[in-house]
Amino acid sequence: MPNGVNKYQLRHAESKTWYFLKIFHEMNCKQFNSIGLEEVLHALGHLPIRQDAKEAWYLNPFGTESQASFKVDRSRNLWYLFSEGIGGTNTDFMQKYLNMTVKGVLEWASAQSFSSFPQQPEQIRKIPTEYRIDKVQELSHPNLLRYLQERELSAKIYPYVKEVWFTIKNKSYYAIGFENRSGGWELRNPYYKGALLNKDISILHIDPAVQNADYQKIHPDRVPSGPHDGRLDKKIVVVEGFMDALSFIELKEDYQGDLLVLNSTSLIQKAFNSLEGYSDIYLLLDNDKAGRISTTKILNAYPYAEDFSHIYADHKDLNQYLIKKRQASPVPKTKVIPKQENDSTEKHRSYKEEKTRVTKGLRRRM
Repeated sequence: MPNGVNKYQLRHAESKTWYFLKIFHEMNCKQFNSIGLEEVLHALGHLPIRQDAKEAWYLNPFGTESQASFKVDRSRNLWYLFSEGIGGTNTDFMQKYLNMTVKGVLEWASAQSFSSFPQQPEQIRKIPTEYRIDKVQELSHPNLLRYLQERELSAKIYPYVKEVWFTIKNKSYYAIGFENRSGGWELRNPYYKGALLNKDISILHIDPAVQNADYQKIHPDRVPSGPHDGRLDKKIVVVEGFMDALSFIELKEDYQGDLLVLNSTSLIQKAFNSLEGYSDIYLLLDNDKAGRISTTKILNAYPYAEDFSHIYADHKDLNQYLIKKRQASPVPKTKVIPKQENDSTEKHRSYKEEKTRVTKGLRRRM
């Protein structure tokens, strides 16, 4: 005990410290509950089906429904789910949505870009109140193809994405679309990052019987469309965003198995059940706070899972790793050369050696 401090003073100081920590905790809850619930729902990819000045109605964020039964009272900033007879504040909603304690919810919220949270007060999420998807087609727009090239993603990943045209507040947009298992879309272009319709995880199955990426299939429920070795694959890779998924496919072209995309770390709970039955789980989540928390949760639930984020430890995520690798050691472009068999063979060998060197970091143990 420090000199001059008696037991009473020490207990008083400890009590005072606990009191201020409790007040700090309560103020954070109060602050989070003061954020517009519609902003929280939009951050999770949920948009209203109908709304007026007093309330907004959504499909059930906790399950699958065809009719809107989730109501947000705008004036009180409270929610009520009629199909289950429950409701409450933002904190109550996120506790159920993430299956977390209050502390876990606040940690999640502090990592977001909510307009009234002190960490990033300058970033305000604008909630689209009127939107529609106009068309979904094969990827063809030159601006989107160029964007993928800038992310060092080649034509081999085109079968896994679509070109989505959509309208928000009477303004038309187009973006690269990545579908989740609930029919929702993750959207990216050089100037836009968002989601439309239901938010959910995605699961791809890379068919080991087909080596041509043009015929590889996407499976929302991890059930393959055709037989391969007579059983379901027991190997799965978990990534955070679909750009990371595409980067993995780009780097690890010989991979045979399934690929789970969280589409948001807030959906980690939905991934747990989908991981059951896999004997090999490889984690390639982002090297940031949210990614590390998600990695720890999966490792706690599945202790035999393996974390491979050390491969790109100096980079935020797998796509940044791919970009830096390709920029540091660019894959030679195809050139027109004389028809000399020996020279052609040597150049082909050099190309394969270079490509192998670039991707060797992901070839261990998978």
